[in-house]
Amino acid sequence: MIDYETVLQNLVSPIADDAGSVTVKRMESLNDEEIVLYVYAKSDDIARLIGRKGQMARAIRDTLAIAGRKEGKRITVKFEEY
Repeated sequence: MIDYETVLQNLVSPIADDAGSVTVKRMESLNDEEIVLYVYAKSDDIARLIGRKGQMARAIRDTLAIAGRKEGKRITVKFEEY
């Protein structure tokens, strides 16, 4: 089984200015086939992670969606600032 939290953390940390400020948490879903991941970061870093017109966020979501298909899971990634 893939540890999606670690995979996502490894994807987003190098992009942020302060890698230590980025936190990834897995939230429980009512659907067993879905995994919901939240990326928490400072406002400057979250803007960088989302990218222009959401291009970076879309690429991150697509990458995890491909990994999830291998296990028959739907991965949802949400970005939140603190």
